[in-house]
Amino acid sequence: MEKVEGIRSVDFKVTALGHGVVNWNGPTTLTGDGGKTVDNHTLPKLRGYTNLTGKVKEDTGYQYKKEATDIDFKKTPLYISQNCIRHHLFRDQAFDIHYAAEKSLQGVLASVTGLIRGFVVPSSQCKRTSPLLMEDFVDELGNGNFEQMGRSGSKEKEKNKKGEESSNSFFSKTTFGDTKYTSYGSISIEQLQFISLDKKFDRCAMVIKDGQGEEVAQAVQDFIQTLNPNLAPQAIFHPNYVRGGTIFEEGEQGILLNEDAIQALVEHALQMISELSIRQAKSYMYVDEVLVDYNNSHKMMRIKRGEGDISEQRNGGYASYFYSK
Repeated sequence: MEKVEGIRSVDFKVTALGHGVVNWNGPTTLTGDGGKTVDNHTLPKLRGYTNLTGKVKEDTGYQYKKEATDIDFKKTPLYISQNCIRHHLFRDQAFDIHYAAEKSLQGVLASVTGLIRGFVVPSSQCKRTSPLLMEDFVDELGNGNFEQMGRSGSKEKEKNKKGEESSNSFFSKTTFGDTKYTSYGSISIEQLQFISLDKKFDRCAMVIKDGQGEEVAQAVQDFIQTLNPNLAPQAIFHPNYVRGGTIFEEGEQGILLNEDAIQALVEHALQMISELSIRQAKSYMYVDEVLVDYNNSHKMMRIKRGEGDISEQRNGGYASYFYSK
């Protein structure tokens, strides 16, 4: 079996700056004044945080909750979830896939959603795995703060059935000042270069009719051409693409992208990431720097272990995982 040669993935390190919290976790049950349990404190997403102290009341099994100020922002740092990042990264087409059930998927495949973001259409089970891996954006500064607030309007407290006051006009939040996030990601060349149009291996991106494969491939090629007119991308349809290294050489019909097509999509994805900004919940975040590694080794995400071995420039071709037969 021939060894796969070439760039297997394009990995990257992202540094982002901002202020405040853009990705809240919502109200969290904590211990308030007098040891009473309260539900009026809002927390942002904190990596590894739990609201439980670890102590249990022996007779009832009740688990004691932490207080709002019992947080170490170095041990449980603020983060922006990868789902939030992906939503804003592909915000232009965030809801388009909701309408894909009744429509042709050709337009979806010839788009950023079909080629980079990935999609699933539950009604038809058509899907395409995203070649783009994104990790959470984790804060390094730890500028967290406990903030007490009061609601405007009526301050009259409500009473429950026992005649006790059940709510008040005050609530609190864990807020943040300046933020600096670090994240890592990767673009898989294997998942990027091939689009399956066959149900054989349960990864069909679109069900096609006889003779429609070339039409879909041309639509994909035309879209990629718009991303970089200086390149010569090709999207080639074939009825039997085989994954290298297979025993029985059983293939599937689909579309294979050439070097220029892959390069155009990689450049576009990196540009989208470098221009990402989020303004939400009276706070903001923007990407300040993206360090890229054209990774031709078997070491996945080697950029995380150090920047001494990375290749910031593309030296050589992309790895080829499929061939026509």
